[in-house]
Amino acid sequence: MPSPVAQYALDRGFPSDLIFTPERAGEETFLSNLRALQPELCITAAYGNILPTKFLNIPPLGTVNIHPSLLPLYRGAAPVQRALQDGVKETGVSLAFTVRALDAGPVIARERVEVDDQIKATDLLALLFSEGVPIMLFDDRSKLLICKLPSIFDGSAKVNAEPQDDSKVTLAPKAR
Repeated sequence: MPSPVAQYALDRGFPSDLIFTPERAGEETFLSNLRALQPELCITAAYGNILPTKFLNIPPLGTVNIHPSLLPLYRGAAPVQRALQDGVKETGVSLAFTVRALDAGPVIARERVEVDDQIKATDLLALLFSEGVPIMLFDDRSKLLICKLPSIFDGSAKVNAEPQDDSKVTLAPKAR
């Protein structure tokens, strides 16, 4: 099954041979196909694995991750679930440059969201991704990624990105 983003692209006539769904981002066939496209920038959301250096070296402007937490809080695969378990009253979404360490790259921007104590994890995750990038849920409520793209392309986001304070890191592993 294609992801919602892939299906959205297919429904609008995007060529299916340009939609890649590798098992792992380090697969040589995938990397070769990606290199052939010569992307200036890659965007990830809800990927769940550390990207290999071979991938990260392809786009000259880097890779930006849309992460559903206020980094450096809740780094990992289950940030929404862990935030709700902790009873937070506020969370958010962060745009950060991707590095080899888990969710540890410099933060370009954050969007804060108040948490209702009745909200479910799936609803909060949907809300956070809609705050981060409208296409994820085909929603116009926020333009965080869209607003930050010009600064990413002109290089000012790289210069102004905020390094994460490692003393404030909390982890959000998947439940076992």
